[in-house]
Amino acid sequence: MALTAPPAPTSPPRGALTGGPPPLHGLLLCVALPHLAISADHGQLTGSGIEGYYQAGRRVLSRCRLRVADREPVALQGRLVNAGLAHFLSVVRTAADTGPDPELSVERLRDADGTERITVHSAAPGPRRFPVEIAFGSDLCDLAAIAAGRAGPELPATVHGGGLRWAAADGSSAVVTAEPPPQEALAAPGLLRWSLEVPSGGSRTIELRIRSGRPVRATGRAVGGMLAPAVAEGDDPRVGRLFAASLADLRALLQRGPGGPGDVYPAAGVPWRCGPPAAEALWAVRMALPLGTELAAATLRALARGQIREEGEDLGRIPGPLRDAGPHLPPSCTGIEATLAFPVVLAEARLWGLPERDLDELLPAAERCLRWLRSALGDGEPLGEPGPDGPRRASTQAHAHRAALLGADLLAACGRPGADELRQAADGLRRRFLRTFWIDDPSGGRPAAARTADGRPLPWPSADLAHLLDTGLAARGGQAPGLLDPGRSARVAKVLTSPALDSGWGLRGLGGREPGHNPFGHRAGAVRVHETAVAISGLAAAGHEKEAAMLLRGLLDAAESFGYRLPEMYAGRQRSAGGAPVPHPAACRPAAVAAAAGVHVVAALAGIGPDVPGGLVALHPLHDAPLGAVRLSGLRVAGEPFSVRVGRLGLGVVEEAASGLQLGS
Repeated sequence: MALTAPPAPTSPPRGALTGGPPPLHGLLLCVALPHLAISADHGQLTGSGIEGYYQAGRRVLSRCRLRVADREPVALQGRLVNAGLAHFLSVVRTAADTGPDPELSVERLRDADGTERITVHSAAPGPRRFPVEIAFGSDLCDLAAIAAGRAGPELPATVHGGGLRWAAADGSSAVVTAEPPPQEALAAPGLLRWSLEVPSGGSRTIELRIRSGRPVRATGRAVGGMLAPAVAEGDDPRVGRLFAASLADLRALLQRGPGGPGDVYPAAGVPWRCGPPAAEALWAVRMALPLGTELAAATLRALARGQIREEGEDLGRIPGPLRDAGPHLPPSCTGIEATLAFPVVLAEARLWGLPERDLDELLPAAERCLRWLRSALGDGEPLGEPGPDGPRRASTQAHAHRAALLGADLLAACGRPGADELRQAADGLRRRFLRTFWIDDPSGGRPAAARTADGRPLPWPSADLAHLLDTGLAARGGQAPGLLDPGRSARVAKVLTSPALDSGWGLRGLGGREPGHNPFGHRAGAVRVHETAVAISGLAAAGHEKEAAMLLRGLLDAAESFGYRLPEMYAGRQRSAGGAPVPHPAACRPAAVAAAAGVHVVAALAGIGPDVPGGLVALHPLHDAPLGAVRLSGLRVAGEPFSVRVGRLGLGVVEEAASGLQLGS
């Protein structure tokens, strides 16, 4: 039986425009921002596609190809050990082997931080000596150019202190060094060579270090303590696996801003969206509040720095980029979403136990957001997108209503004026929504997903409607009133769990039979994990536990298929017996809202509702315990460890909590 090396992976020519960003779904992404390592499961960095080591958005190494005993190892397995570390295993068949089985095996541990350990093991009956060589290449190309299919050619290398160095015309550079140093370094082909002698049953290790020539901010690993080291466990072991992977991905996505050690926020997603924080960062930290309030405070601080403070109609608004909104609507303004989310996150963080000093610091920015909201609602119309032709979206009305009510509670609790005006604004939003968005029909009616500027309803079913059930955390651990009464909420529950939206793996962005549906469309039919998670918790809070459990099981099945690292989205193709969710080739993985969603849906099983200023915490567990018994330990409420257990009968018990907190109903 002979083993031969697989053919070298093929790809379009370097720099060729292929009609979109390079595919990600078959790659392993090690993340410790601002560092990334992206590779196929065979472990070789071939210089094709998006493979490589990245630091601060620049590819410092595009090629790292190993040969042992003049042969390329035969790849057997590649997997993620954790969010920032990948393990690859291969074997090498040589003429010196005493039988048909390979006697040399190779392990590679690749860390996102730019280190790699290559260990060669020998099972030969005697000592073996053989050459090892690694071919390197670097193009020092920006990730944005690679995404656009404009990667440049590899740069010439020079020998540098026993390693290799590359330099670009813009002054950037990269260096690779090795321990032990190579016996030979060749600049022209970019080769480092060793002659290794390995005893019988022994091993030898080469450690590589890849570094940028420019200063790079420290990785977010140093501030991973902002998120509590919580653990989930239960009758269904997948609960613990999803929770652990989601927490690890959230930590890996933390990145430092320019404002010093405390300037930390989650990147929206790797590898495409690692820029300044925007709306998705706020949704992520909101869903991660059970892990503590520190990250929420830091992210709010980062967004407040960019808030518009000049007098005018935009005073208080947080700027943000435009985002695709599907086939029937123009791009939406994520800045409006962030502006409405800001006071909500601050209000809920206060209930989870945000320290007074953070609350006092962030309250003025929240007040400016709420001032913008009152001004934007001044014309008596539903809140729309910027510009005279901007549509009115149902989800935007839900965000505005939530911001008004929770903002009013926040202002009243802090002794600030404006609470009554915000409650009146919320009442007006509710009346206008029922008048302009609710479509009556014989089945009981349904909400329009949006209305055009001229008032025409757009009635298609959309996962975006899940936000109508996300009413927000209120005093005494309950839920704030929503836009809809219980009867209309039940109709939304039916729409969300209908075959048109529920793919069996999660909710489609657009109903499967609607014009313009595309199962791979970002908001045109793909499953976006965030919206499915919002639907699960919203359905549970509204009393629709059967529907919540159905969506939860589908999402958990999808998570298992993706190795518990949920991507931001995947194809909305209908589930079939024996099938698996289909990945989206360009989806970020990990993504902040998807990672936080894993934490959110597991926490929803316990239904934790804190009111730290009121001295209590309420539990609203799913009474039918759809995944059996669940225990969550090491959460944070009032800055102290909090543990809760939900039994198989759906009864919740607090096992650990800060002193002074009482269990409320």
